[in-house]
Amino acid sequence: MPGFGNFDRRTALRGGAAAAASVALTSALAGTSSAQPVASGSSSIVTGYRELQTGINRPSAERTAALANLDRVAKAYHDSMTVGDGPLWKDLPLGPGSDFTTSMYARLRAIAVNWGTPGGALAGDPAVLARIKGALELLYTSDQYSEKTAEIGNWYTYEIGIPLYLLHILATVADELTQDELAKYLKPVLKFSGDPNRRTNNPSVVETGANRADKSTISIVSGAMLGDAERIKRGVGALTDVEGGGAASVIAKLHRSGGDGFHTDGSFLQHDSVPYPGHYGIILLTAVASAIHVTKGTEFELPADVRDAAYALVADTFAPFVYAGALMESVRGRFLSRQGESAHDIGHQLTGAVVLLARSASGKRKEELGGLAAKWITEDTFAPYLKIPDPERFAPGPDLVGIPGIEFAQELLATKVRATPTVATHRVFGQQDRMVHITEGWSASLGVASTRIARYESINSMNLHGWYVGDGSLYLFLPKAKGHFTDAYWPTVDPQLLPGTTTKSGPAPKLESVPLTGKDHCGGVRWDARHGAHALDFVSQDGTLTAKKSWFFTPSGVVCLGAGITDTSGERIRTTIENRNLGENGTGVLLADGHLVGGSESLRRKRWLHLERVGGYVLLDDAEVTALREDRTGTWRDIDKGANTKGTTVPYTRRYQKLVIEHGEKPSNATYAYAVLPTASVVQTIASAWSWRVRSNTATVQAVRLWDATLLANFFAAGSVDEVSVSGPASVALGRTGNGWQLAVSDPTQRQEVVRVTVRRKTFEVPVKDTFGATQTVRI
Repeated sequence: MPGFGNFDRRTALRGGAAAAASVALTSALAGTSSAQPVASGSSSIVTGYRELQTGINRPSAERTAALANLDRVAKAYHDSMTVGDGPLWKDLPLGPGSDFTTSMYARLRAIAVNWGTPGGALAGDPAVLARIKGALELLYTSDQYSEKTAEIGNWYTYEIGIPLYLLHILATVADELTQDELAKYLKPVLKFSGDPNRRTNNPSVVETGANRADKSTISIVSGAMLGDAERIKRGVGALTDVEGGGAASVIAKLHRSGGDGFHTDGSFLQHDSVPYPGHYGIILLTAVASAIHVTKGTEFELPADVRDAAYALVADTFAPFVYAGALMESVRGRFLSRQGESAHDIGHQLTGAVVLLARSASGKRKEELGGLAAKWITEDTFAPYLKIPDPERFAPGPDLVGIPGIEFAQELLATKVRATPTVATHRVFGQQDRMVHITEGWSASLGVASTRIARYESINSMNLHGWYVGDGSLYLFLPKAKGHFTDAYWPTVDPQLLPGTTTKSGPAPKLESVPLTGKDHCGGVRWDARHGAHALDFVSQDGTLTAKKSWFFTPSGVVCLGAGITDTSGERIRTTIENRNLGENGTGVLLADGHLVGGSESLRRKRWLHLERVGGYVLLDDAEVTALREDRTGTWRDIDKGANTKGTTVPYTRRYQKLVIEHGEKPSNATYAYAVLPTASVVQTIASAWSWRVRSNTATVQAVRLWDATLLANFFAAGSVDEVSVSGPASVALGRTGNGWQLAVSDPTQRQEVVRVTVRRKTFEVPVKDTFGATQTVRI
């Protein structure tokens, strides 16, 4: 859906008259008999919210370019709009329960934005204002959205989606409406989002996470427009769930696996079992940032401890999953399939929220937030944050959209804030079954699932090809391919051959909403900032294919082991080493043991492969590998048919390089062993043989020994490898540190109370109860 910025008409016509607007609004509130007693901070809140839509009128070349593109879109919507008895737009029919209502308000918002933006093509035009008012009246009187409207279809549309767009419009034109008109258009908002703590269509549902944060914003802003202090207070209180004793606070941290919201290890979940720092978490953060901004300096200002908790979330939960300004695919849920929300789109939204938080922060928090925002803006050369060629794409939003996002960011950058440097990091987020491995040159993350975390989410006709994203997908993020996943990857990639997965050649399984697996074992151990191990006890969605899978992360690459690969379906079983998007008509030499590989070739007994501008691959056993370079065509509509999110039917063609290990039909205890070396040269690929040794690759234990003798091992049951034995499932690392020998242990099943580890005949009992897969260290 569109993402646009608004600007106040008084600012446009009278030059920076925010104070006058505030006085005018206050007078309107106080002078209307139907208004509630005016809260002293109401006008300030509305002015602050208008600023989030309209910006601060900070001139720059980037703002001028963005405005020109906003002009183009808004003028097209305005010119095609008919204000009469029928629909506003021919392609968006009126009617109860319409799938198009949200789009109607989104388009109207674009027009209102441009009308209120200084220098906009429609700026200050009284005829345009009259048409905006007419459109608002039509949508209300036709019961497209009024207090007489019934919730039909998705509850979100009525309780959050439309109210937010409506508030954006009203904030822009509020000074041109009477208080009675404001009150009238807000009647459905009071009906559908009257209580920010609960679901209106089912009051037994307590709102959580991003939904609660959005409803809080709606309550604060609509309350301010009505001069209703109690509604504002209720909205502010909903953020920390004052009425519920804090149980559903959007910033509280849960010490458990599963459940909506933030967790003690930095995880964020929505819909109970889906890792969502890459969408709902950002929506929540944006709402909190907005609430901090609009209430600042008023009697409703958020408490200092709440503000500080919000600031701290950025580095803990979100920053680890950002690469070159884009969110990693492993934490984006079903929004992988949304054409208007690529990894860079949502990355821009996060940057916008962090910039806004930095405006309200001080001291070290301000430096930290500003540094992260500067880093992401600087590194995002694929979709530059300060350039918005299409207001419906790459727009910092949903509230901090277009022009305001640019202006706030440039204001920050003008302070010469120091961009945060990239620091090597290996983190395990056991409460959302995710991990991230960051090096100075490349990064990686895994898409995995368990009895706790869903394989994928496919609801509202979205993510229609998401069958295998949680089956061990290894996502690599490379400096020479910053747009790899944004560049039409999801509509064109072969979804049955995602890198890292072991799959069948037959038909994909039936899509479910949020399917869990039947296996607890999913997690890993952190050795240090540059090393770690992760394991997955894998079972296919239909239960016929099983495997034990491990990934060992190092500074130079990832060692991937598979064992116990067994299937009864009779389909061909494959493990995908690589399925790289080379772009439209992409090129890149593929070498195998120094020989050029053509379009499609079967490679036997090769020791190494190298793909130009990507990296190297080392084959650690005698696998049969199929190399295939192919062009694939698809549309965004193929993978997203959602009412308000559906993609276009425009075909995209991208060239892919596949490297696939063939296990044959009905394999029993088959294995694989290979290493992926991102950014490695040919020489580095060949020389990597000295970096590690595979010590075990069985269904019981998979382990590698690093060049410095550090042992990384995943045990799927009680067993031994080299000098280490364990009592049950565990991920273990053993090696020397500056203070002698150290043992690191985690429980990937999150079911055990104690893991007993024997090293050189000495046994250590490591408590793991209620650690949720977190690494425990022992000096030995």
